Amino acid sequence: MEDLEEALFEEFENYSYGLEYYSQEFDTEEKVHLGVVHWISLVLCCLAFVLGIPGNATVIWFTGFKWKKTVSTLWFLNLAVADFIFLLFLPLYISYVAMNFHWPFGSWLCKANSFIAQLNMFASVFFLTVISLDRYIHLIHPVLSHQHRTLKNSLLVILFVWLLASLMGGPALYFRDTWELNNHTVCYNNFHEHDPDLILMRHHVLTWVKVTVGYLFPLLTMSICYLCLIFKVKKRSILISSKHFWAILAVVMAFLICWTPYHLFNIWELTINHTSNFHQVLKAGIPLSTALAFLNSCLNPILYVLISKKFQKHFRASIAEILKYTLWEVSYSGTMSEQLRNSETKNLCLLETVQ
Repeated sequence: MEDLEEALFEEFENYSYGLEYYSQEFDTEEKVHLGVVHWISLVLCCLAFVLGIPGNATVIWFTGFKWKKTVSTLWFLNLAVADFIFLLFLPLYISYVAMNFHWPFGSWLCKANSFIAQLNMFASVFFLTVISLDRYIHLIHPVLSHQHRTLKNSLLVILFVWLLASLMGGPALYFRDTWELNNHTVCYNNFHEHDPDLILMRHHVLTWVKVTVGYLFPLLTMSICYLCLIFKVKKRSILISSKHFWAILAVVMAFLICWTPYHLFNIWELTINHTSNFHQVLKAGIPLSTALAFLNSCLNPILYVLISKKFQKHFRASIAEILKYTLWEVSYSGTMSEQLRNSETKNLCLLETVQ
């Protein structure tokens, strides 16, 4: 039995970070270093959760319940929903890392958590891409935008984005599994139990599909749209504020900074070798780059509120309306209290007069 476990482990070790983490013994200095890096990743995850939940919830509240439904509000609503659901399940990953990569939640939750994370992660990236394309077409090709930029068409695009994101996250439902190792249960990609060639092929295919569809295509699309937008606007001598320019640049830079390390480490894992230095870098880099990618979900509402003047206008109007209503309630309750006190005083005076 032990020989079988060792043989299976040798097959898995190159293709699963969770299993690989327990495959080697490290000296005290290396363990301290990895521990510090993993705690940094935990801090980043907690920061994403603390900032992202209220931020995205606010966007969902205004775009979904307070404002008139438009094409733009639908984009923002679905982007916020994707980020919000993604962040809701983030505590499971935080617990996983905090417990030294021990997964006590069972295999079905391992599958479900990974699927929901990937589904909403890709949906978020795709909606960022759609917003970039929509902004470019709306500003540079107004006639085309007027003809086709309708609520019905936008709903079809939204449905397509969610279906594509589900397709990208689907392999997690099939491949994610749990494995008992050194009194730890890890949640990992079980590409195959006995065929190393099949493991290698599946790992490479899924990784490159994820990198191409979930990173390169969105990055190129956003970069081209915003660069063309800036050049076209300047060429036509249309005024564009420096704040708007930097907000546009911030969107692309945030995507680049948050997602590039994540995909680079995934690609690097495909070419894994067996030097201890490489293993140490991989073990430190994957959780850290993953946490950095999670931060993009809390940055999205902040950046897109900054870049959308219409969003800012509606947001300020909604806040003003809420404050006005709150002040009116306080004033009304105060007036009613004063009226009640006056009424009680009058009644008391009448009672004393009668007596």
